[in-house]
Amino acid sequence: MPQSYDKSTTAEELVRDYASLIKGKVVLVTGVSPRSLGAFFIQSVAKAKPACIILGGRDIKKVQQTADDILALDSSVQVRNFEVDLASLASVRAAAAQVNGWDDIPVIDVLVNNAGVMALDHSVSPDGFEYHLAANHLGPFLFTNLVMKKVLASPNGRIVNVSSDGHRLNPFRFDDYNFDDGKTYNRWFAYGQSKTANMLMVLSLAEKLGSKHNLLSFSLHPGVIWTNLGGHLDWDKELDGLRSADKTLGNAEGWKEFDAKPIERGVATHIYASFDPNLKAHNGGYLLDSHVADPLKDTVKAWAVSSFEAERLWKLSEKLVGQEFSY
Repeated sequence: MPQSYDKSTTAEELVRDYASLIKGKVVLVTGVSPRSLGAFFIQSVAKAKPACIILGGRDIKKVQQTADDILALDSSVQVRNFEVDLASLASVRAAAAQVNGWDDIPVIDVLVNNAGVMALDHSVSPDGFEYHLAANHLGPFLFTNLVMKKVLASPNGRIVNVSSDGHRLNPFRFDDYNFDDGKTYNRWFAYGQSKTANMLMVLSLAEKLGSKHNLLSFSLHPGVIWTNLGGHLDWDKELDGLRSADKTLGNAEGWKEFDAKPIERGVATHIYASFDPNLKAHNGGYLLDSHVADPLKDTVKAWAVSSFEAERLWKLSEKLVGQEFSY
């Protein structure tokens, strides 16, 4: 098995290399609309005979379409679906209860929090939180912790958060996470805050559950891939807004052209994070281009890899979702 990969590595290569590690596993992934990163990731993984694939998403018809696509390739794969609106804490609790109620699936070996939103107009969740914060962080935070018993039942459980190098666009705004009820809102800063939160969450999980329960957790940047995630944006206009945000923060990306990846390379880091056997020494780490990020070469902001910030966010997240998780 190769010991190193790079930005040219494809999903097909990694599935081939990790086939024995994927076979027999139970893999749960959210955000699996057709032609999305989540769908392509799980369709690739399905080729290596996992024991069960669990698919979650806001639109159950789209989730079922991806399930049907998988079964068309291999009808022997067991697939379960559930509906969840990650922006709604009530929906998250109902979805977790459904998954926990499947007694015939006592273990989740890999949980991939892939679902997310990017650069939306200002809005708030049903619970009153800025929408990126709710959908990209608070929902996955609550869902992950509510199904944690099944993840910890795996001898080598993994949790993967799909973050982004967009974390460069904002640290977590502990005193103004709702952007003064929209008065100070910037779509890219809001997205950046939520992606920073994705990274801090896995750092907390590694510190709280890594040594005690052998849990591995990672965040990742898949790369720039043109999917339906940004389909709502007028890029002729919003690219200027993104560059302006980067320039305001002094980020090099404000002056660079974006180097996009095709989707078969875009989901490679999903697979690497979920199954690579050599990542145990980097628990809580941030990954990109199928390697552990190097702060000297890659975009890694200190605010997103701080144990202090991670613990602070964990406590705030417990408060916002109304439930404590003491590990």
